[in-house]
Formats: sequence, C-alpha cells, structure tokens
Amino acid sequence: MTSFNPASTRVTLFRAFLDAADLIGRDKLILEDPERSPLSYARLTLAAFVIGQRLASETRRGEAVGVLLPNVNAAAITLLGLNAYGRVAALLNFTAGLANLRSAVSTVEIETVVTSRRFVESGRLEEIVAGLAEPEEGGRAVRFLYLEDLREQVNSLDKFKAVLRSWAPRVAHARHALSPDEAAVVLFTSGSEGKPKAVMLTSANLIANVRQVEAHIGSPPLIPSQVMLNPLPIFHSYGLTAGLLLPLLTGMRAVLYPSPLHYRQVPKMAKATGATILVGTDTFLQGWAKAAEPGDLDSIDIVVAGAERVRDATREMWRRSSTIILEGYGATECSPVIAVNQTFDNRDGTVGRFLPGIEHRLEPVEGLHEGGRLVVRGPNVMAGYILPDRPGVLVPPEGGWHDTGDIVTVDADGFVRIQGRARRFAKIGGEMVSLAAIETLASALWPGATHVAVSLPDPRKGEQIVLVTDRPEADRGELLAYAQAQHYPELWVPRAVLVTGAIPVLGSGKIDFAGTLEMAKRLRPML
Repeated sequence: MTSFNPASTRVTLFRAFLDAADLIGRDKLILEDPERSPLSYARLTLAAFVIGQRLASETRRGEAVGVLLPNVNAAAITLLGLNAYGRVAALLNFTAGLANLRSAVSTVEIETVVTSRRFVESGRLEEIVAGLAEPEEGGRAVRFLYLEDLREQVNSLDKFKAVLRSWAPRVAHARHALSPDEAAVVLFTSGSEGKPKAVMLTSANLIANVRQVEAHIGSPPLIPSQVMLNPLPIFHSYGLTAGLLLPLLTGMRAVLYPSPLHYRQVPKMAKATGATILVGTDTFLQGWAKAAEPGDLDSIDIVVAGAERVRDATREMWRRSSTIILEGYGATECSPVIAVNQTFDNRDGTVGRFLPGIEHRLEPVEGLHEGGRLVVRGPNVMAGYILPDRPGVLVPPEGGWHDTGDIVTVDADGFVRIQGRARRFAKIGGEMVSLAAIETLASALWPGATHVAVSLPDPRKGEQIVLVTDRPEADRGELLAYAQAQHYPELWVPRAVLVTGAIPVLGSGKIDFAGTLEMAKRLRPML
C-alpha cells in the first residue's frame, strides 16, 4: 500500500495526467469506448491540445464552459482540453430536464456549451438544446459549440501547434493553467429538494480524492494491468472520479460506456474488453447481472458499488462468479469518495472505513439513540456551492466542514454503516424510524425486488410510512408477520404497501426518492 501525500495534490488535473503518462509510459493504451479505438496517453494528450485550443479561442480563461456529452472518449478529451487551457468544465446532466438545466446554466452563468450533433440527435435532446438557446424571459441564453464543427475548423497549422505542445506539454499547459485551488469542474446536485446547487471542485479536491482512494485500496487492485469499465455518466461525481480520473491517473485502462441502462450491452462490453473492475450502483448491478449471458462477466474481479445501498440479493448474484463487491460511500461535495471497503478487509453491510486525510464528527439527532449526522472535513471537500439565488457567488463550507446530511454509525474498528439520509427518517411516536432500515427489512423478505419507503403526512400520528415496491405479490400482512418473527418493532412496519410496475431511477443510477414520493402521493387515495 501507498500512503496519502497531500503534497501530491498541488497540481492541476492536466498536469497530474501528464505526470501519470510519464510514469506509466506515453504509449500505454489508457482510454477506450464502444468505438473500440483505444487512445494512448500520447494520443489523448494530443487530442486534448487540439480540442482545447479550439475551445480556448471561443472562451475566456477561467470561464465555466458547459459540457453536454455522453460517457465516451470525446467527453474525456473535452474535459482534459478545457483544463489544459485554464477553462472550467461544467458537466451538465442531460437527464435532468430542461427546467433543471436552465437553472444550472443560470447559476454558474454559463455562456457556452460543448456538445455533439450526433449525441443531440441520438439522445433526442433537440428540445433541450432549443430551450437553452432561446430561454424563457429573464433566462440566460447559451451558445452551442458542436464537436463536429470544431473538428472541421482544425487546420494544418492547428495540428502542427498541437504536436509541438504535446512534445513539451508542461510548458504549453503552464501558460494557461489555473491554480490547483481554483475550480476545475462544476457538478450539480440532483435538484430533488429544489433547484440544483452547483458544486465547485478544484483540481486539488479531485486529485486528493484519487490519491486517497489509491492509498486506501492499495495494490494489487489499482495497477496498470487492470481494466476499469465505467458505464456511469461523468456528470455524476462517482462516474467522474472513480470511473474516469482514477484510472487515468493510476494507469489503469478506462473503458467508457455511454449508458448504464443498456443492461445487455454493458456485460458484453466487459467481455469484449476484458474488464477486471466495474463501477456501478446497486440498481444497475442487478440489471447487468440479470441480463448477462454466460461468460460475459467472467473477467470482472472487483465491483466498486456506490451511490445507494447494496442489497443482499445483489451480493448473492455477483458472488456466484467469485466477484468481490467493495461497497463505498460518498457525496458530490467530497469529490465524492468518503469511505470504501478494502479487498483485504471487506465487511458486508458497511461502506468501509474513512479514507486517509478525512476528519469526521457525528452530530446528535433528537429522537435517535444510535449514531449521528455525519460532518466531514478534508482535502477532497469542495471549494463551495454556487446557489441558484446567488448566481456566480461561491459559498465555501464553514471552517472546511461539510454536513453530509446522512445518519451513520461508526463501530470500534472504524467501519461506517449508513443508517439513511437525515430527511429519510420519519418521526413516529417520538421515535426516529429509518426508512432505509425498512427497505432493508423488505429486501430480506422479498430479495430481487426494489423497495422504497416514504413518509406521508398522517392526521393522527403526524407521519405514516408507506412502502412502494415493484414486487407484484407484495403484501403488508406478510411483511408484518416477517417483521414480528425477526423481532422488529411494529412501529417499523409500513402503514400500507403500494405495488408499481417500476421504481423511478435517476440518470446517475440512484433511486429517484422525490419521484417515488410523488408516486405515493398520487396513489394515496387508493390506500
């Protein structure tokens, strides 16, 4: 294992990428997507300079440039190209809807968005592009730059300059680079509690998180011979850091796939590329395992799971092939990884220990007898929020501490167990009842299905718990009997069980709790 060295974070993302190229070898194939034309460090550096200089001619140093691209090589090239020339990549969630994207553009004061005509057409995003280009009254209009046009504009002189810069990349980058403590990337929260907040992450934040994970996980997992398959979008911090930056900066080949919802194609991509590490969420891991044909996932040694709790049924699916599941935990504001299990010390039901360099404290919660609200500080914690009602104004975390909003316990060995979001507790009879715990109870009785507990107003008790599930035969009486047999308090048993055809899922792979709550409210008259 290596130790975490804070001094290693004092460079830009592009400089850290160049350092990795020199260490691993510039001819090492490092990036691939479904086009199956792998890029070496050298070719990726050249491509970043080519696209970066075109974007630099259209934008200002330090400007936040929107990136509306799928999870393919072009997205990585654009990200590196912007960083190479001192621009900030604002990664836009193309699944968020026009209203949220308008809010994001306004919040960060984005004037220019980079996208692709091929992607806009295949993703059916014409209405979103038109809506951002011609906003509502008082909104911000953006200009779209299409990669196809930028490539056509590249002439022989541009190519020659890019080649020269790739021969002395540090010198070329130094002329434009922002400091490690200035913004490198802007991501956006889901907007489930209102308009999305912009999260500003510096180069130092992102590199720190990569180095923290590298030191925590250790070898042999993170070595250049590994191949990491990442079907998660880079507009989500998990897909960005764990699925792209981690392999690029440690020498593992990164294989990008544009959609985690392609349940049959992702396993086939794993087989075709010989992927050994796969990043995903519980929802997607179940979908991929169910859709895979024999042999598709045989090369996968390690699955890194985050963004939502891993169910026992998911673990069982993957253990049949002797794959190790490393469950972790994070937050966009923390770049994102806060804790993760290790291959040599992996405990089911926990998210592992805190990464090196992270301080934490647990704030007490009224009505809760165990654990507390997790607050963290470390080099990976964001520079700050930009809020929708204060566009362009950075609001740093007070004292460097970030309130995760999660209720956790930490055992004597340092293993973290997530009890649930603070807002995902219901107060019934003066007791705080974890909605996540109820979901765990339902999953133990009905494995293989998806269950979401929600809290609805109750005129007598203040709140009532309802379970929304996609299991057709789910029955409250059966759940009550099982809870009693397992010695769970009756208080934990949902007032009603609502069966639906599908549970809403966000583009990041997380359960859409806000959408599920709205579904429960619509179905409530049927209770």
